[in-house]
Amino acid sequence: MIRIIEDGVKERAEIFQAALKKPDVSEIVSEILARVKNEGDRALKEYSEKFDKAKLTSLRVTEAEMDEAFSSVEPEFLEVLKKAADNIRAFHALQKREGFVLKREDGSLVGQKVLPIERAGLYVPGGTAAYPSTVLMDAIPAVVAGCQRVVMVSPPNQEGKINPVILAAARIAGVTEIYKVGGAQAIAALAYGTESVPKVDKIVGPGNAFVAEAKRQVFGEVNIDMIAGPSEILVVADGKNDPKHIAADLLSQAEHDKMASAVLVTDDGEFALRVAEEIERQIPLLERAEIARASIDGNGKIIVTRDLQQAIEIANGIAPEHLELCVDEPFVWLEKVRHAGSVFLGRYCPEAIGDYFAGANHTLPTSGSARFSSPLSVDDFIKKTQYIYYDEKALRGVCKDVEYFAKKEGLTAHAKSAVVRFEE
Repeated sequence: MIRIIEDGVKERAEIFQAALKKPDVSEIVSEILARVKNEGDRALKEYSEKFDKAKLTSLRVTEAEMDEAFSSVEPEFLEVLKKAADNIRAFHALQKREGFVLKREDGSLVGQKVLPIERAGLYVPGGTAAYPSTVLMDAIPAVVAGCQRVVMVSPPNQEGKINPVILAAARIAGVTEIYKVGGAQAIAALAYGTESVPKVDKIVGPGNAFVAEAKRQVFGEVNIDMIAGPSEILVVADGKNDPKHIAADLLSQAEHDKMASAVLVTDDGEFALRVAEEIERQIPLLERAEIARASIDGNGKIIVTRDLQQAIEIANGIAPEHLELCVDEPFVWLEKVRHAGSVFLGRYCPEAIGDYFAGANHTLPTSGSARFSSPLSVDDFIKKTQYIYYDEKALRGVCKDVEYFAKKEGLTAHAKSAVVRFEE
């Protein structure tokens, strides 16, 4: 049963102790990365046979396979995917930014160009569930940013095929090429390139412990979005809510995996008990009841506070991935939120609306990293190049300042490169 805490715990480590424990898979991942780097496609095919039980002759998904997958998905679901994609595009289009130029009176100028990265790599998990929402959320910002190649990898099933709904979402999102490979070996392929899989500039997307560790190890060879931890939700709620609604919101994250964390912070002790009872009633009704049970028992918490202000302080201390504000005047309380990945406002805004449909990204910072990082966005698929222009008159005007500064740092060649232009 979910644990109820009445002393206003604020430290993240006290709330998510179990979730903070991570298996050490670094040596296994290092071996996989080295093999793929040295052996290319041969290693990928051998790992697919070993881990996915799939014997592959070709790694790339063909247009015929894409057509077959698209035609096999229910038309009603394709329409929902398209609506969600439209919302995601509209949101991310507003994130696009332009460069700038700062001109000075002496004729000098400094500026910045904003350019998309050329090749974006997307990892889409397979396994126990297919997540077409991940495809939309990761691919569309890359397409909006203007990436020339959007390369997706995802593990195949035993027949050597990727789930049709994943492929359908990829076509709708604008993915340019797809490869049947998963796990740490897929991250290696994107980072180093193989005979079939192109080397990319940045890798984004969630995965298991092996995928996360692989991303950590290839960082520097390529850029990555983040090292994602277990999914988490924190709900700040007053006693005016229906306990059934809040319990359902908490379980929406608990069903993700056994390490997921669901936390309620409320200023009403009686309401806390009613939510706890409702959670117990709802868990047996879930298709993923075993997973939700383990998550709630291991990481679920209800924290009772003296008031909503303390509840917000606790939320800021935890810096959750998802934060629901199920209170009166949620926009007023939003102003007090400093650390959260995505905030859901009001009593009719469950976290699931953000996972699928609203348009804001659902790839969010976890494990407290919302203190210093942001949701996936168009910014993740751009880079900035700055430029400087000085003519003879402009450089002459500041030459002595540059010389003086450089000599203060003991870099006389730096100083010389400026003054040499005006020596007799």
